[in-house]
Amino acid sequence: MAYALFLWALVLAALAAVYRRHLATCWREPVLRVPVLIFESDDWGAGPAEQAPALRRLAEILASVRDAAGRPAMMTLGVVLAIIDRDAWRTSGRYAARNLAASEHAEILAAMREGIAAGVLTPQLHGMEHYWPAALMRSAASDDRVRRWLADGEAATEALPDGLQSRWVDASQLPSQALAPAEIQQAVAEETHLFKVLFAVSPRVAVPNTFVWGDDVERAWAEQGVCYVITPGTRYEARGADGTLVPSGRMLVNGDSGLDGLRYLVRDVYFEPARDHQSGQLVQGLVERTRLGRPCLVETHRFNYLGSDAEHSFAALREALELAIREVPGVRLMSATALGDAIVARDPIMIEVGLLPRFVVWVNRVLTLSRFRKLAWASGLALLLHTGRAAAGLLSKPEAASL
Repeated sequence: MAYALFLWALVLAALAAVYRRHLATCWREPVLRVPVLIFESDDWGAGPAEQAPALRRLAEILASVRDAAGRPAMMTLGVVLAIIDRDAWRTSGRYAARNLAASEHAEILAAMREGIAAGVLTPQLHGMEHYWPAALMRSAASDDRVRRWLADGEAATEALPDGLQSRWVDASQLPSQALAPAEIQQAVAEETHLFKVLFAVSPRVAVPNTFVWGDDVERAWAEQGVCYVITPGTRYEARGADGTLVPSGRMLVNGDSGLDGLRYLVRDVYFEPARDHQSGQLVQGLVERTRLGRPCLVETHRFNYLGSDAEHSFAALREALELAIREVPGVRLMSATALGDAIVARDPIMIEVGLLPRFVVWVNRVLTLSRFRKLAWASGLALLLHTGRAAAGLLSKPEAASL
């Protein structure tokens, strides 16, 4: 019997050793005390004029929905600051940009500023362009799709080949090539300066295009005052030979530290009504992340709210907000910046510090790790974790303090 227990202990120790990094990551991630819902929408900015009425409609919907504390719904905008000047390109054959300060974009910028002033829109840096200009021009020399995109005065950046939409690598040929650090530093300095000119504040949150970025980009962001980077829970560093994203392999969680003081936030719930994503699915994501002590950052792109699908998407957004408030009592509607600040400050209203409640959430988290969960059940570790979680849950209840 003693020998069997000894062998079992060895198995459990080996399992814990193999997964020690994942287990430690789940523990160090802050535990939220309240449900948090943040809508994040990318690609707004220089581009189609129809964005202006769409942004005003979004602001109207957001302002009409409030959480239990009376806070209006918010949406962060991943702002793209410029796009190619097609007329200049046709004339000279060279790249020139038209940024968000240009006269043709005046109504778009005005709509953004109105929403910001109303407290329902928050700008985040998504880049000067949604591509690397030199890579776009090199691709145009050999790719008919890019030439057609350049010739079409109405084509948005979403119509570009996926690889080219990754700004922080050169994907004109695959596999992609790294950009020179000096080029990255200059580009980040230019776009953060323009962002401040347009919105009267420096960008504190950056959203890397297609979630591809590297150390040189992080250093440049931090140098320009960016505090938080939106991630999908990992970092992609290149485009492979087939154009697919190449992950770093590192698991990122909310509050993790990057270079030079940057912090990561995780956006991993998707709500694209134009692709038939349902409100109920979003609320399920919110419920699950609340169980895991995590915020629910929702990704929803501009394409949903433009064109023929716009009315459906506006209705779906309103429905999702109202359903979330109804089904998840106490949910907080806020911005990514506010969440990041709460995590850094360890705001006691938002962040759990008690060991027992954190242990309960830690068990929930580690049992979402697919391979670990299977091995934990096979080895019997899962039963121990469930038992410990139940005991910690009972002891951490307020009434336990009086026993």
